[in-house]
Amino acid sequence: MTDIQTTLAALMKSADKRTSIFEIEIQELRNSTLTLGGRLLDQSQLDDLRRAFPKLRLDTASIRILRCEPCPKLHVNTNLTGLYEEPTFGRALSSELYYGTELEVLEEQQRWVLTRQSDGYLGWAYRPYLGEGITPAATHLVLAPVTAVRAEPDERSAVVTRLVSGTGVVLEGTREDWSRISANRTGWLPLRYLRAVDDFPKTLQNRRETIVEDSKRMIGVPYLWGGTSGNGIDCSGFVRLLHRWIGVSIPRDADMQYAAAKPVEPPFEAGDLLFFSAKDSDRKITHVGMSLGGWKMIHASRGNNGVYIDDVQQSKSLMDGFVSAGSLLGEA
Repeated sequence: MTDIQTTLAALMKSADKRTSIFEIEIQELRNSTLTLGGRLLDQSQLDDLRRAFPKLRLDTASIRILRCEPCPKLHVNTNLTGLYEEPTFGRALSSELYYGTELEVLEEQQRWVLTRQSDGYLGWAYRPYLGEGITPAATHLVLAPVTAVRAEPDERSAVVTRLVSGTGVVLEGTREDWSRISANRTGWLPLRYLRAVDDFPKTLQNRRETIVEDSKRMIGVPYLWGGTSGNGIDCSGFVRLLHRWIGVSIPRDADMQYAAAKPVEPPFEAGDLLFFSAKDSDRKITHVGMSLGGWKMIHASRGNNGVYIDDVQQSKSLMDGFVSAGSLLGEA
């Protein structure tokens, strides 16, 4: 029994809770039959269990598989909402979700929903902020950190909602320097605050140039753990937003970005990502910033309480924590 418990504990510890659910308990061991309960994310994990105990017959009837095909779909129906580690506003914020974000429904608990995003990221979302089905594909992304959407194409017109950086919207029409858009509300915002999905830069050089210019829009935005927008943003949320603005999808967290990045060596080019570690964390990577060329870096920094530019070589703490660099850019 001890060996079985040890094996199960190792399997559960190896599962990344941000993208996997592996919660299994022993209900009974009788003769050569091991009865297990609990829950798993998907069917493939049952195969992992069987491979882990080749000499036992497994009774897995009490194990719930959360992901089904096809899973019910919801979408974020407000301008921004939080993603939480547990089904309560009182627990840690894992991330934030823009209007229109598509979510798979894995489990419901009162007014909360355990969701899975298209990149596999898991978390609890507040059900009243979600709508049925999926939204029309976005034609444009919001570039401003935060912008008011107005009832009419006039700065004096009433504000009907506010949208944050990276939100996908549908352009319905234009009038002079204004655009009529549809998101969680329909209204008008300045055309200069939008980028058409069809206008994403295609070449590597254009991507590097654009991502640097885009990064400056966010200078001064305050730091927020789990934040992804101009209301407040963390380090990995910041570099993810910069890539989103040029049409490149990357993982949510810094260590995931590190694992997905193509390693690069100095001299660093604009758009390369610089990765750092902290001695008090069990994760190899705890911070990420983006090179503006060489060691000059823009990042969402807790120490600076926001998005600012630093010279890594002029900061002992950054140099001491530097691990390596990588890139998630490429040709379209």
